[in-house]
Amino acid sequence: MGRVALVTGGTRGIGAAVSKALKGAGYNVAASYAGNDDAAQAFKKETKIPVFKWDVGDATACEQGIVSVENEVGPIEVLVNNAGISRDAMLQKMSHDQWEQVMRTDLDSVFNMTRPVINNMRERGFGRIINISSINGQKGQLGLTNYCAAKAGMIGFTRALALESARKGITVNAIAPGYVNTELLANVSEDVMKAIVGQIPVGRLGEADEVARCVLFLAADEAAWITGSTLNIHGGQHMD
Repeated sequence: MGRVALVTGGTRGIGAAVSKALKGAGYNVAASYAGNDDAAQAFKKETKIPVFKWDVGDATACEQGIVSVENEVGPIEVLVNNAGISRDAMLQKMSHDQWEQVMRTDLDSVFNMTRPVINNMRERGFGRIINISSINGQKGQLGLTNYCAAKAGMIGFTRALALESARKGITVNAIAPGYVNTELLANVSEDVMKAIVGQIPVGRLGEADEVARCVLFLAADEAAWITGSTLNIHGGQHMD
């Protein structure tokens, strides 16, 4: 019997690639999503991975959703905090609502999802928590103060929880992707896309499957000595 993995935002983009990769590696996977029912049902039909709908920014909904997952699939041993949104604007034009939406979905969600599973992981003496941050949480990006703050916060959360959990057999790591070829970039103009790719030393966007392979590496039982780390995957765009 494979370990149970839950991927938030797991039915589209990077999340879908992670869900598929984990299933292909023998995990029993559940994927949560927030709003696109058609995409979620198409993903479920294609992959046979069960899907669960809730708002990761709502702590009560997360608690209830996790109960549903564990009743149907089993106790969660691997948690991938992938769900995220962006609401871009220069700070002088950013509304409080734009700030709050991103903080709830991108950062509050990491607490909301991890808090209900951490005690059981500690009792079992095993857990893998993998937080999908971003290159922009490391280097910053104009027009993204909300997103950059949230993604940087994920890295701080990762490091602190790794220290708390290390002696309980739980690893906590982050992945910081650069610009990945998903639907989030579908509406970017040709000129902007050229500018983005021009900043990437390897000369191309990343692929969601490449990020998924990083998740598989960190989720493995054999990755037990890796914790508190941030794995950068961005074609050499930012080196710190």
